[in-house]
Amino acid sequence: MDSSVTLDRVVMRFGDFTAIEPTSLEIRSGEFFSFLGPSGCGKTTLLNIISGFLTPSEGDVRIGDASMRGVAVNHRPTAMIFQNLALFPLMSVYQNIEFGLEVRGVDRTTRRRKADELLDLVALGGSGDKPVSALSGGQKQRVAIARALAVEPRVLLLDEPLSALDLKLRQHMRNELKAIQRKTGITFIYITHDQGEALAMSDRVAVMSAGRIQQVADPETLYHRPKTPFVATFVGENNRLPGRVVECHAGLAVLEVPGLGRLTGRCESELSPGQPAALFVRPEHLSPSSAEEETEAPRLEVRIETVSFEGAWRMLEARLVATGDTLRILAGQGEGSALQPGQTASFGYAPDKAIVMADDGSPMLDAETGEIQEAATRPDRESPHVSSA
Repeated sequence: MDSSVTLDRVVMRFGDFTAIEPTSLEIRSGEFFSFLGPSGCGKTTLLNIISGFLTPSEGDVRIGDASMRGVAVNHRPTAMIFQNLALFPLMSVYQNIEFGLEVRGVDRTTRRRKADELLDLVALGGSGDKPVSALSGGQKQRVAIARALAVEPRVLLLDEPLSALDLKLRQHMRNELKAIQRKTGITFIYITHDQGEALAMSDRVAVMSAGRIQQVADPETLYHRPKTPFVATFVGENNRLPGRVVECHAGLAVLEVPGLGRLTGRCESELSPGQPAALFVRPEHLSPSSAEEETEAPRLEVRIETVSFEGAWRMLEARLVATGDTLRILAGQGEGSALQPGQTASFGYAPDKAIVMADDGSPMLDAETGEIQEAATRPDRESPHVSSA
């Protein structure tokens, strides 16, 4: 049965505030799809519109070929797992899983058989008689999944269900959720602000900011080929170097960056000479270079401020000597072990590993604070106009 979900020009307003700008999107049947974005971007609002807890101000939601306009929550072919799981603490595991089936009038024998099947699916076979209060966080997570699957939804909606778990358990449950989705073939729609979750589990991800979808793509495309500055700064870490375009030719753009001169990176959209833009280069794409090396790769002189040991890697926090701006560098143990705070070093990057994008005025993630900054509040220096000559 078709379990695709289509958003057709959906808008959501709360009084004078527009939480969701006009949005059209198709989520494929049987897909693990995630909405990724910072708090307040509108992702949970979209989930509540799909589930029926909210009615859109404009537009329509379709599941398969059927419009959900006017269809109540309990009559939609969806089930939801909430952030707090919403399990019944005084009930047993069996009673929690069977609750939705009991409400629908399913007989006890069928309910118990279905519950046992689902407990086996979520690797909790033999746990049906346990009280929910006796379960670990990961086990409660699995019970919530089994309860949602018991009513045989065509679409399962998950609102940040792993946020309360510790890191190791969260990583384990990512694999569990992905495996369950593959076994059942149900369409999963997942809400998260954690890019690691979205990238690890999803077939496709929609990155949201301020009520708008910035980009929809598979995880690798989002990471390596972001379409907007916001996606570049929110998905993974990125160093941003603002300037103005000198030229764009054969897929490469040359940028004049104050204090740093001309830097080159990939350009995948039309850019004009003199246009404000920024070069984005990820920490792992910066590598040590020396003046003796014969290379055309751009060099960035930095002063190391901190060195953080992260197992196989060292994260260097540095300041560009020319401008004082922050640069983050991810170095392997071999190349990073000799670098210490206070040292000056030179780093380069391959131009095809950096990307140049126009400054579209959209908000971005600030590398130092981790907060979302609007364009009007970003402390970018005014770059001098650069002619094409």
